[in-house]
Amino acid sequence: MFIRTPLARDASALALLARGSLLLHRPWVYPPTTAPAVARWLRTTGPNRHRLLVCRKSDGAIVGVVNVSEIVRAAFQSAYLGYYAFRPHAGQGHMTEGLALVLRHAFRSLGLHRLEANIQPGNLPSRKLARRLGFEQEGFSPRYLKIGGRWRDHERWAIVRETWARRRRESDRDSRRARVSHLRPRRTRRARR
Repeated sequence: MFIRTPLARDASALALLARGSLLLHRPWVYPPTTAPAVARWLRTTGPNRHRLLVCRKSDGAIVGVVNVSEIVRAAFQSAYLGYYAFRPHAGQGHMTEGLALVLRHAFRSLGLHRLEANIQPGNLPSRKLARRLGFEQEGFSPRYLKIGGRWRDHERWAIVRETWARRRRESDRDSRRARVSHLRPRRTRRARR
């Protein structure tokens, strides 16, 4: 997996992917479904709002979108995180890997200290993904965001740079242990006579 910024030439493909994912997305998210709407969405990118595509390395296919938005600097160094996958790529682990790359980008390249994801309580896949990446649930916000014409409740999930760094170190250590144990010769028991 890799992440990249969307380009104007991606508008038609993103619209087609969004239209093909309506059943997956609704009622959680309402991405633009026409090329002109995607083009307008792309124009809202700026220093306080980063749009990123999660793409498959093997063929460059766009598997999902991540928005790092409302970036606040100074003493806060924080942003909101929103994400969604496209069919047929949902549920294959691509967004776990892609969001891990986004976290690295946000904490290292953008210099952020905190990311917050607001997730509707019924969106179990999104909640599981946040938890898997180390986000912790911080609270509940009733009627927090207007999505699809309705004010919807959200759970606040967040991760700070220190938690992300600790989890990366632990993951790296576990990976090294797995490689080393794989290289060790296996002990075999001698048969009793």
